[in-house]
Amino acid sequence: MSSTAATPNIIFFLTDQQRWDTVGRYGNRMGITPNLDRMADEGILFQSAFSCQPVCGPARACIQTGRYGAETGCFRNQIALPASERTIAHYLSEAGYEVGYIGKWHLASTMLVPGVENRDCITKPVPLELRGGWKDYWLASDTLEFTSHGYDGYLFDGDMKKVDFKGYRVDCLTDFALDYLRNRDKQRPFFLFLSYVEPHHQNDRNRYEGPTGSRDRFRDFEVPGDLQDTEGDWRESYPDYLGCCASLDRNLGRLRRELEELGLSENTLVVYTSDHGCHFRTRNDEYKRSCHDASIRIPMIAKGPRFTGGKAITELVSLIDLPPTLLAAGGLGKPPAMRGRHLQELVSGTAVDWPEEVFIQISENHIGRAIRTKRWKYSIWAPDGNGMSQPGSARYVEQCLYDLADDPHEKNNLVSDPARAETRAGLAQVLKRRMAEAGEATPEIRPAEPDCQV
Repeated sequence: MSSTAATPNIIFFLTDQQRWDTVGRYGNRMGITPNLDRMADEGILFQSAFSCQPVCGPARACIQTGRYGAETGCFRNQIALPASERTIAHYLSEAGYEVGYIGKWHLASTMLVPGVENRDCITKPVPLELRGGWKDYWLASDTLEFTSHGYDGYLFDGDMKKVDFKGYRVDCLTDFALDYLRNRDKQRPFFLFLSYVEPHHQNDRNRYEGPTGSRDRFRDFEVPGDLQDTEGDWRESYPDYLGCCASLDRNLGRLRRELEELGLSENTLVVYTSDHGCHFRTRNDEYKRSCHDASIRIPMIAKGPRFTGGKAITELVSLIDLPPTLLAAGGLGKPPAMRGRHLQELVSGTAVDWPEEVFIQISENHIGRAIRTKRWKYSIWAPDGNGMSQPGSARYVEQCLYDLADDPHEKNNLVSDPARAETRAGLAQVLKRRMAEAGEATPEIRPAEPDCQV
């Protein structure tokens, strides 16, 4: 089956740890993302898009399955996606798509899980049974930031053979993607999942690695409002971080130009998003794993069949909505196990009772749950829980309440304010409902300690 209007090609362009406000169409005035801005002008901009789990592996499991991390068991990093899980690759492959994956996988290794044998694929090739159904083309590393740096590294191909690359990592992954587009089997529509590391920090060097010259190019950056008057490491890190984002944008441009040259642009859906954001150690001692918009708010822009016209969608959307969206793009209905809703409903204006909030699970440094509405951010945490060993808890304590209308940068936590008791009670009921809908038991939620500051 070749690609037709009913079965468009699909490219999923996933970045890692990219804040929404690095993009021009979300308000950035530094000219970092001209290609992404153009794509938004031609396609669909989702103005209020959020991660459903602000840490790498769990977010990726959500994207692959359409189910929350606590459901799949991938509630923290280094827990492999169970072979029993049905993924977007399985569904679209069965519908006739050629499915290909390039870049960071992060869903093959299982480390330090009681009663489960360690399986270490961090710097080793991922066997076929741990690739989540991506069977036709594979060029990836389970944890790409451990097999490469900003410049130079290696991945593994479908035969588990090492493939070295030389040059800036974003450029090299895009080179591989262009080679795939030029040489693929043209008898079927394709679904290419392109997963970058940037702008994630380079773990073993404890810094961000933009292209050479990034520090000079972006040294006079505009400070985002949530970072102003804070500590953290954004002063030294942000120029390279922006350099990473600019490189991603340039390579998005390369990819879209190649689609045009190959005559594929009109019938290829390109979706650009990130797994989570980055708060630069201003909310905890690392970069994400918090309820704040810096951690959870992400860019999300789509261009292709059914995603055209330069429209801006104002409803709140989540990563959990992307799996059914991708299946709908391929002409498939939503499987009962998937939690989100397809975004085509919003684009076409046919959505009924679209949720007024997004739901977030948080793990590792704590067990947390949160909802984000257009006005409110409300979060809870389990002070006696262990976010590395437990997917959830039966008992939580209120952690944060922010009035985003008056406090968009989340500087004033109202969780202990007596005047907001009724608001918190209402939001707690919504959060309990969302937890139940995600397969969790309805928890006990206790009030925060006085003078809680987060």
